[in-house]
Amino acid sequence: MNALSLFEKIIPPPSYIMMESVGVDISDTSLKYIKFSSSGHVAAKNKLQLWGEVEIPDGVLKRGQVSDQKKLTSVLEEFKNLTKAEYVRVSLPEEKAYLFETEIKRSTPAKEIRGLLEFRLEENVPIPAKEAFFDYDILESDTTDKSLRIVVAAYARDTILNYYDACLGAKLIPVSFEVEAQAMVRSALPVDCAGAHMLVDFGKTRTGIGIVLDGVLMYTSTIDFGGNQLSDILRKELGNLSEAELTDIKNNQGLIKGVGDTVCYDALISTISVIKDEIESRIQYWHAGDYKQTARRIQSITLCGGSVNLKGLPEYFTEVLGIKTVRANVWQNAFSLDDVVPPIDLRHSYGYATAIGLALKKTV
Repeated sequence: MNALSLFEKIIPPPSYIMMESVGVDISDTSLKYIKFSSSGHVAAKNKLQLWGEVEIPDGVLKRGQVSDQKKLTSVLEEFKNLTKAEYVRVSLPEEKAYLFETEIKRSTPAKEIRGLLEFRLEENVPIPAKEAFFDYDILESDTTDKSLRIVVAAYARDTILNYYDACLGAKLIPVSFEVEAQAMVRSALPVDCAGAHMLVDFGKTRTGIGIVLDGVLMYTSTIDFGGNQLSDILRKELGNLSEAELTDIKNNQGLIKGVGDTVCYDALISTISVIKDEIESRIQYWHAGDYKQTARRIQSITLCGGSVNLKGLPEYFTEVLGIKTVRANVWQNAFSLDDVVPPIDLRHSYGYATAIGLALKKTV
């Protein structure tokens, strides 16, 4: 089963469409898009065909919630005019997703699983079942002779339909909608990655956290803190510098403590420590779970997002959290960097992790 691709089972697309879709990552501030010539994890054949970014005006979305559908439609129309795209795979905001685990009897007929899970929705998410779209995945590593372990992802119908209607208004056909962190798994982690791993999406306005077990998204959370706050802190210390100047400081000085003036370091480290504390609390929450604690210990942290270029960030998290932390190679499941030099430079590529993952989605 192909998990967490909400809406795909509600309106199943013809199989030929699956090879023609563009991955579209919609955030509060921008729309990023990627298209490969060959979908799926076929590294020798994938070729980057389309890529780019469209700015989203302030107030169109807030924490993933569509506030102005007409303006979002206008943004999607701009995207369509640029790309001539027809079919799209669209990310859904982590802030609006509800995930939970449950068990059912292994003997449950496949055709009855969805109905059974529908009864469990209201026990686990604050949405009446009739007002929700949901999908599920069976955790193969946790199945036994008697039971199936299942993870369920649910969204309010209105959340998805707002994005769906905006796409239709722009004359785009949405093939699927997917939790952005699950799409990111497809680009940021190796294929068939086993065990538990954390993804940290450090964006402009917020930081998304996902925990993945054997390739399946199990947990999401959002911190209302991103790269813009780092810029604000630096402005207080250094004056009204341009965003380009602040980006240069973050990317080239960052969390590396020099022998002289430490104003920048002190400002940044005190701020990043807030994110560190938030990440640590979520690690502790996950590790405190009462189901297979040892097998679910987080093995690594992978960093993505447009603000992840802060110098020294992976090293800092590795040291203070005691878990190996690296920036993602977002192209690893698309093609080999030994053979292909992508047109998106390394620093900007981290911000395309979700769009790349959407574009890499396999045919169902």
